[in-house]
Amino acid sequence: MAQYIFCKMNISPLTLYPAIAHDTRLRCLLLLLEHDELCVCELTYALGAAQPTISRHLALLREAELVSDRREGLWIHYRIHPELPAWATNVLHETAQGVSGMSPFAEDLAAMKNMPNRPGAPRCA
Repeated sequence: MAQYIFCKMNISPLTLYPAIAHDTRLRCLLLLLEHDELCVCELTYALGAAQPTISRHLALLREAELVSDRREGLWIHYRIHPELPAWATNVLHETAQGVSGMSPFAEDLAAMKNMPNRPGAPRCA
């Protein structure tokens, strides 16, 4: 099984807030917060965005050290960086709680819940 690669955590508010200011990145982070780990295809499905768009935003989140990734065969899985400082994790949890039930966040969660052929099946949707 592939392992996550962790880098030294050095995040500041000047890195966090611009990274989460974009709706696609925030939506990805909140889904990752809820689901622990997601494949790019799952995020693409939930957000209704093109794979290159999601991948570009995930790359920015990885560069900002907000997420870590691992490869498993053809799939790349992302999760909230496990070494994210508590203050940054708290910001994400408070944001998730604050937008609970709001659009588009509620629809993202519903789409993920209803996604057919989630990874683990032979193919992503």
